[in-house]
Amino acid sequence: MESNCVPEDKSLEIASEEQMMELGKSLARELVDRGVTTVYLEGDLGAGKTTLCRGILRGLGYQGRVRSPTYTLMESYEIPDSYVYHFDLYRMIHAEELEFIGGRDYFVGGNLCLVEWPERGKGWLPPPEVEICIKVLSTKRQVELKWHQ
Repeated sequence: MESNCVPEDKSLEIASEEQMMELGKSLARELVDRGVTTVYLEGDLGAGKTTLCRGILRGLGYQGRVRSPTYTLMESYEIPDSYVYHFDLYRMIHAEELEFIGGRDYFVGGNLCLVEWPERGKGWLPPPEVEICIKVLSTKRQVELKWHQ
């Protein structure tokens, strides 16, 4: 994927699950302020993508349970004035499966769509405004943020 990153791109080292949650909380406000609607989350299994999503949801004021959508493909969360849709495409075989669940209805308006394993939706998903890549480094995580706005 060709990158159109803006100067705010950054790379951070995260040493714990708590730090990943805090990063998500701080990132939430920036996503809202910039009007971001589509975020791609990339990284190996167990890298912390869902934990980061949980932090983003907490930062947006959601207090309920945040589930991994690994088996459901998508979980929705109502926040003030909009929705957050958390997709996990790991088990998806064909990108067209998103059409079967009414996917186009989620990527509209002021909704925020957080997409894990976006490469599985290639050709169907809208382009990201932010890409977040999480790499496992022995006991830490390296989180790279790429802004496309």
